[in-house]
Amino acid sequence: MSRILVVDDDASLRRIVEYNLAEEGHAVATAGSGEEALSALEKARFDLVVTDIKMPGMDGMDLLRKVKESAPETQVIVITAFGTIEMAVEAMKAGAFEYITKPFNRDELKLTVRKALRFQTLESENVRLKREVTRKFGFENIVGDSSQMQAVFRLVEKVADSDASVLITGESGTGKELVARAIHYRSSRAQRPFLALNCAAIPRELLESELFGHKKGSFTGAIRDKKGKFEEAQGGTLFLDEIGELPIDLQAKILRALQEREVTPVGGNDVLKVDARILAATNRDLEEAIEEGRFREDLYYRLAVVPIHMPSLRERPDDVPLLVAHFLKELSGKKPVTVDRDAMEALRRYPWKGNVRELENTIERLLILRESDTIRRDDLPEKICSPSTAPEGPEAGFTFTFPPEGFGLEEAERALILEALRRSGWNQSRAAQFLRVPRHILLYRMEKFDIPRRPPEEGTG
Repeated sequence: MSRILVVDDDASLRRIVEYNLAEEGHAVATAGSGEEALSALEKARFDLVVTDIKMPGMDGMDLLRKVKESAPETQVIVITAFGTIEMAVEAMKAGAFEYITKPFNRDELKLTVRKALRFQTLESENVRLKREVTRKFGFENIVGDSSQMQAVFRLVEKVADSDASVLITGESGTGKELVARAIHYRSSRAQRPFLALNCAAIPRELLESELFGHKKGSFTGAIRDKKGKFEEAQGGTLFLDEIGELPIDLQAKILRALQEREVTPVGGNDVLKVDARILAATNRDLEEAIEEGRFREDLYYRLAVVPIHMPSLRERPDDVPLLVAHFLKELSGKKPVTVDRDAMEALRRYPWKGNVRELENTIERLLILRESDTIRRDDLPEKICSPSTAPEGPEAGFTFTFPPEGFGLEEAERALILEALRRSGWNQSRAAQFLRVPRHILLYRMEKFDIPRRPPEEGTG
């Protein structure tokens, strides 16, 4: 049942409108003046106000402005005599949903009211959905209490409400897109679109069109004009995932879009001004890609105004219990499910090469296959509870086994470099950070010890 306030200084017209709307099943209140209407609005919430424009004292225009200031979600229909159409148009510009001219019949009144209430419902649902999206992708959904994650939180807080480009790095499954969404929804652009584009998932011949749009007839299959993501994200945020997979020729066009804030659709000549904040992510070592000529250095520095690195789950095992509790709450429904101490310790010690995404999928599978409300070690997949499972990352330590004949210093250095590369997924920048040396020093040492730039199984020589 919708709540409607009818405002008119004509008592007979007020009664007629009240009767017709009550007949439709609405809860109707009435007021004989603008001042009386304001008093009613202070005491209760209304979905719709139907008001005459011409009234002594506070007229309908003043009432409209006050309603829109205090309760913008409340729709307003104004009633006007034929001679005051210009005032009705002015009311529409001020936020009125529609106007009805006197004399009107009851069918016209009922139809206009239905449209206004339908619009009000859609507006309320839109607001609710925006709040839900903000909650779902908000800052609080990035789970972690480790020092590495606290550093990420601090960076997100600092950079969120700026327009600076952010480059988010990290292994697959660490939650890079979640960080991008958190940045967007904590920014002044939160009410505008957040669009994500996976640069690795779209064929090369279609990627330029997806980014910049195209004109009808510009290529086979271009049957109509199409907006690109830069234009669709106007006023909002464009998240370019897997930016390291972007073809080198398109990188120059992305750079121009970032520098000049303008794009040209495929097959078009018109230059379009765009205003989209760019967030990018990659699991690649872009500095290595620059050295190999696969990524533009100028684009890298344009994207990485603020770099944020998402640590792997191996680097923050103490966050595993927090993440397990989070996923249990999100996925188990109303009935609480717990994990016993032995099972939790096995989960904490497992290396999680697929990172947070692998952990979430594992918890979902455990919830489906569980036989009780407590998950025990025996419920875990064999690979997780296997005695051979050993923790990885700095907390695991690193030991040498010295043979009887001794162990050379250079051999030890080579082994240490290989261990750092293995733990960082062969990402040279991360390995250099792990070893606490500049990247160029690590590359020099790798060349000295004939260590390949990529894992041996990828065969780079």
